[in-house]
Amino acid sequence: MVDKSSSSEWIKSNALSLIYAVLIALVIRTFLFQAFFIPSSSMEPSLLVGDRIFVSKFTYGYSKHSLPFSIPLIPNRVLFSEPERGDTVVFKTPENLKIDYIKRLVGLPGDKLQMVNGILYLNDIAVIREKIRDETKIINKGQIVRASVYKETLPNGVSYETYDMGNTRADNTKIFIVPDEMYFFMGDNRDNSKDSRFIGSVPKDNLVGKAQIIFFATEGGSTILEFWKWPFDIQLNRIFKIIK
Repeated sequence: MVDKSSSSEWIKSNALSLIYAVLIALVIRTFLFQAFFIPSSSMEPSLLVGDRIFVSKFTYGYSKHSLPFSIPLIPNRVLFSEPERGDTVVFKTPENLKIDYIKRLVGLPGDKLQMVNGILYLNDIAVIREKIRDETKIINKGQIVRASVYKETLPNGVSYETYDMGNTRADNTKIFIVPDEMYFFMGDNRDNSKDSRFIGSVPKDNLVGKAQIIFFATEGGSTILEFWKWPFDIQLNRIFKIIK
């Protein structure tokens, strides 16, 4: 015979454990770290399709976009810390607050930016870049292109690699002046990135967090649950890689 009181206590205990686990997960996701999946090539060669990353939510303070589903419980950004040039940042786009983008911060409030023949000019000075190698890339459902890889160094000394795939409409832009309390972002894959050159500067309240580390990576984006693909797709050399 089943003891009904014992059964009831068991259900209650497990229900409470589940509630506590969910609450702890929400606190971690909201105030500490959130996991994101990289679905596109816009940040190559720094971040690849299939990378899973942890983003620190506390680095720039908190806004409503720190909360699940952007619940409007925080009217303005609180505990704000200024981002730095070169940070890899997750943010909500001005045109669609439901979409998370990840790009590199290249322009701060008051900066003047322009792309001229594939070179980034920051406050009328060309950002230093050095060609380091060529790579073969497959894009657009099988099209093979040659990509030049450059090491680009911002005025504050932050360096990273970018792709240049030849002359495209993204290589020459108008002059942009970054408004107050806004930021200008660009993808490292300069010719294949929908960024501030096309969507404009991003308000500080739209910042979600700073990308910190790759915790899991699979080639081409196979999921963690597709464990039978791991022997072929898992990228061991990218796991626990610090994001620059």
